[in-house]
Amino acid sequence: MASFTLDSSLGGAVGGKTAAALERAFGMTTVGDLLVHYPRRYARRGELTQISSLPVGEPVTIVAEVRRVNERRMKNRNGSLLEVVISDGNGELSLTFFNQAWRVKDLRPGRRGIFAGKVGEYRGAKQLAHPDYELFDDEEQARLTAEANINLPIPIYPATSTVASWQLQKIVDLVLDGLGDVPEPLTDELRARHGLLDARTAIERIHRPKALEEIEPARETLRMQEAFVLQVALLQQRQFVRALSATRRVPGALLERFDEALPFPRTPDQVSVGDDVARDLQGDWPMNRLVQGEVGSGKTLVALRAMLQVAEDGGQSALIAPTEVLAAQHVRSIARMLGPQLAPELMPTLLTGQLPAAERRKAALRAASGQARIVVGTHALLSESTTFADLGLVVVDEQHRFGVEQRESLRAKGSSPHALVLTATPIPRTVAMTVFGDLDVSTIRTMPAGRAGIETFVAPLAERPGWFGRVWERIAEEVGQGRQAFVVCAAIDAEALTKDDTADEPPGDTEGETSRTRWGVVQVADLLSRHPSFSEIRVEKLHGKMPSDEKDAVMQAFARGDIDVLVATTVVEVGVDVPNASTMAILEADRFGVSQLHQLRGRVGRGGVPGLCLLVTEAPAGTPARERVEAVASTLDGFALAEVDLELRGEGDVLGDAQSGARSSLRLLRVVKDADIISEARVAAEQVLADDPALQRHPGLAAALERNVGMAERAALAKN
Repeated sequence: MASFTLDSSLGGAVGGKTAAALERAFGMTTVGDLLVHYPRRYARRGELTQISSLPVGEPVTIVAEVRRVNERRMKNRNGSLLEVVISDGNGELSLTFFNQAWRVKDLRPGRRGIFAGKVGEYRGAKQLAHPDYELFDDEEQARLTAEANINLPIPIYPATSTVASWQLQKIVDLVLDGLGDVPEPLTDELRARHGLLDARTAIERIHRPKALEEIEPARETLRMQEAFVLQVALLQQRQFVRALSATRRVPGALLERFDEALPFPRTPDQVSVGDDVARDLQGDWPMNRLVQGEVGSGKTLVALRAMLQVAEDGGQSALIAPTEVLAAQHVRSIARMLGPQLAPELMPTLLTGQLPAAERRKAALRAASGQARIVVGTHALLSESTTFADLGLVVVDEQHRFGVEQRESLRAKGSSPHALVLTATPIPRTVAMTVFGDLDVSTIRTMPAGRAGIETFVAPLAERPGWFGRVWERIAEEVGQGRQAFVVCAAIDAEALTKDDTADEPPGDTEGETSRTRWGVVQVADLLSRHPSFSEIRVEKLHGKMPSDEKDAVMQAFARGDIDVLVATTVVEVGVDVPNASTMAILEADRFGVSQLHQLRGRVGRGGVPGLCLLVTEAPAGTPARERVEAVASTLDGFALAEVDLELRGEGDVLGDAQSGARSSLRLLRVVKDADIISEARVAAEQVLADDPALQRHPGLAAALERNVGMAERAALAKN
């Protein structure tokens, strides 16, 4: 039989028709793609799966026994209905087939096999309509008395309606029979230290284990392979940046003047992180640093001091923000912090797509001529028409809103500029290692003095519907004391939801949530216009579909105190700084993620006024949706919440695009559970690259990198 490699095309290994089906169903194109499609669990021929626990609406694969078979003519239509009842000894499940009486020959009482389909319900009973199945043959049944065969694990693969689990098993069997040598990605030392299998044996045993005891050692080996290859890829990316030469930016008079005029002392963390950044800017290679810190911890101050260091010799800085509201806020905030002396020298300039044409041309000219040494914008900064005289620093605010492609396309507008990435979404250590492994990470934990703090309460409408009215009374009381409030909604218009209307609405865990959004910005504004307590209260709306100048005008009016209550979507999530805003009500809070709720809450309690956050939810107690909301109410520590978020949702959701983008390289590795493996892999990867940067003596590792972590995956890994 022909010998395949992991890079062989599936068409050549299994035939064109089968390969086409696998590509359509799973996106597989090579033998390697097929062999990393690991079984999700294992059954045994002597095992019968619990039918009573099968979830309605989900595709399942079960091992069961035929109990009864009944064929009858249908009353109201032509043809016959074949009903087969299968059992696991505790529960029963019906299989229904229309006009397929010939199946009676196979599906005889006492026959056992594997059955796959989507679980439905008919008259209160669970059933599979037209399921796929494979019966154990009669010879095999005779041999089931042999202990070895009873205990031989049957791999159950993630399957689709077009490719069943046992079909995958047969295809994998065929490929494994013809598979040649498998290059070894792990070093001999790493394998020996952890007692791991060789690569060929690990693949064989995860797909064709002869005993259940063989499975976990195979998984351990493949988990370490994933972690090791990933860490080498990230460290290579870091090496690539460090191989570039950067213009050294030395601090001078601009930074001294700024620091002298600061009306407050920097916090210890602002000082230490600022020192990290200042040192990086004077290095031989471009800075590539992530600064994470709570909302309001002073990340913007750190970034602005870096901009002043770059501006000392005429260098420019570009800050890219995810929304126009935030970009405009940044420009105002930077100009205010620079003061009347420094602002005219550095000329902080706003450049967004929705600026009037004349203003945009003027802003673009300031950037191109070098007159504006600080340029703040949205995706407009990435436009081909936007150029810089001497781009020395790229600052990416709220990294989770951007991909590495956007960061790198902005960097390409300068000669190896430094990069500073900011995030107010705290990142657990293992996620930082896995997703941001090519960046140096600094953390600001200490908060500036003078913050009054925030109290957070859940308004559980499922148990206490009367509290909904109390939410509005509470907001009115705060406004009566001269304060301001936010009301945050998950959509713009709940009555006319379209795909566009829900652009500001976050996806979420739907268990325990209301069936659809009930409160959009439009509905809340209408409610408050008729609420007796709000007759003298100034209410305005803000959402992502408003024109840019209108959004900016509303935000400035709110900042001036001309608006009492701002009813908004998540456009207020980041960067909005109104010290007089004391209260935030988040309606249908269960529709938001943990980190998003924490970010939103950070908009209040920013001055000397105590903050109050009301998380309004109809999610019943004990559901995942309610747990998310209660977790946020229980602590103000964003780093603790980041860990809670991982536990509640799992890393697939937390990593977002990174997880889906790196699907070919992360199959078994779990960021939370496998933190120790990731740490070990990181150390080993550093040692290998220090000794053999080009991987000339590690061909198996180089091949695995090429196969599993291509350019698309590396790009996706830098997103969060």
